[in-house]
Amino acid sequence: MARPRILVVGAGFAGVECIRRLERRLAPAEADIALVTPNSYQLYLPLLPQVASGVLTPQSVAVSLRRSSRYRTRIIPGGVVGVDTRAKACVVRKITGEFEEHAYDQLVLAPGSVTRTFDVPGLAEHARGMKTLAEATYLRDHVISQLDLADAGEDEAERAARLCFVVVGGGYAGTETAACLQRLTHHAVKRYPRLDPREITWHLLDLAPKLMPELGDSLGRTALDVLRRRGIQVSLGVSVAKATATEITLTDGRVLPSRTLIWTAGVAASPLIGTLDAETVRGRLLVTPEMTVPGADGVFALGDAAAVPDLAAREEGAICPPTAQHALRQGRTLADNLIATLRRQPLRPYVHKDLGLVVDLGGTDAVSKPLGIPLRGLPAQAVARGYHWSALRTNVAKARVLTNWLLNATAGDDFVRTGIQPSKPPTLRQFEHTDAYLSPDQVRARTAALRASGPGTAG
Repeated sequence: MARPRILVVGAGFAGVECIRRLERRLAPAEADIALVTPNSYQLYLPLLPQVASGVLTPQSVAVSLRRSSRYRTRIIPGGVVGVDTRAKACVVRKITGEFEEHAYDQLVLAPGSVTRTFDVPGLAEHARGMKTLAEATYLRDHVISQLDLADAGEDEAERAARLCFVVVGGGYAGTETAACLQRLTHHAVKRYPRLDPREITWHLLDLAPKLMPELGDSLGRTALDVLRRRGIQVSLGVSVAKATATEITLTDGRVLPSRTLIWTAGVAASPLIGTLDAETVRGRLLVTPEMTVPGADGVFALGDAAAVPDLAAREEGAICPPTAQHALRQGRTLADNLIATLRRQPLRPYVHKDLGLVVDLGGTDAVSKPLGIPLRGLPAQAVARGYHWSALRTNVAKARVLTNWLLNATAGDDFVRTGIQPSKPPTLRQFEHTDAYLSPDQVRARTAALRASGPGTAG
């Protein structure tokens, strides 16, 4: 008898945690496990701002999927661009650009999220995000190149534009990105004798009335004070109205001459969810507390792309926020439920206890709220880095990150561009491949043969 085929989509926190638990608790004879991902690493997303600022090397946060002592999962190098739940098959676009169909018996959807954008003129062409390793490494090169060009240039207007940096999004990603990159330029300008530090301006914008409201009023104000003390101009209730290659128009009427627009204004579920013809909640796939997809046999979903009910919340109808903390725990619960399904045992709902929040602002600056205890400064920084360090999945990754932290603290940065920055950088869509997905009709056309021969007949 053929073993059940488990297909996991996405190598983020949720997908990888699910696979690792399946490998530990499921005997090889019970199922075949396959993972679809364009890269054979798990990206530790919360540390991306430190990659962009040069504190960490890119390899430090790209945790190898092949270092597991129980590794037996087949990795399919590509991305799922469509799902046909009736045929029980996924359409995969391999890294070569070729398409192929993969059948499944049990499907785990953990495709994560993409940068949320709006219909702002010029945004898609001129903004860059902080969601992928490529974006983080590009932004580091870009920021240093602006310093290089401003230092070498003679035109005052051009210099001002190159030294004006704009970050949109007052959540964790935007706040940490602005804080880390501002520290980079603050330290780098000492190596540019022709530049006046006062010429460098950083702007952090958000339409919300508060910075990181999840932290609470007190810690939110502390973070705001830290940023403003460093010289970052924080504008709340303000966003971008229009962007060009050389200037950014804000919704309050100001026009900022700038060559740098970093967009971190929230996330949206992966476009893969739109190929299923399934019910969604706030753009995320509707799932039960057990993380099954109603009406789709053998399909589970979790992480940023799924509207997992938050049973621990006080308000009715709450769904879990898209955080690494939830993704890791959901991965474990879903793996247990998948094993229970194979063994014909009852499933259990996802219930969690909040561990708190950590925000690393670089150096000795941080705000944290572990288990509801508000911390500031060095104690908060110790908690933030301790949490991130312990969450890294392999000892090799932990050693790399710790070494990078120590080296940066003692020797600083060399402010070197890698030289691989393209003359015409990819757009937000190209960086995150959000234009690669098929429509439901295109998916059905590719899986027509499987539908005719019965669900799950090809692999």
